[in-house]
Amino acid sequence: MTSERTTLYRDKQNAKLMGVCSGIADYTGVNALWVRLGAIILALTTGVAIPAYFVAGLLLNKKPPHLYVDKEEQKYWQRVRQSPTRTAREVRARFRDIDRRLADVETFYVTSNPRLSAEIDRLR
Repeated sequence: MTSERTTLYRDKQNAKLMGVCSGIADYTGVNALWVRLGAIILALTTGVAIPAYFVAGLLLNKKPPHLYVDKEEQKYWQRVRQSPTRTAREVRARFRDIDRRLADVETFYVTSNPRLSAEIDRLR
């Protein structure tokens, strides 16, 4: 079962015709202009692009309006779709950094407060 955030949708909000190119652009993180230019070039060079576009327009679901709250969340999910392992590494690195900074704060607070330090040692 896939998450609705990792599914390809038609993007009717940014659509020119059916929203297929803008959906692909949203899915991959590429500018919609480049996807549209690529679709036009494929349509001119091969006869497959136009029927494929309309089939995709009929088969793909419309993107739910609640899918992304802000641009940062949209960029995050685009990175997840492009490289899930790299994104997981980035998240782990952020958590390690947060953990290190919290440990630094705890160390600073405990060393400047001998009464708290004695209480923590007594609890161990």
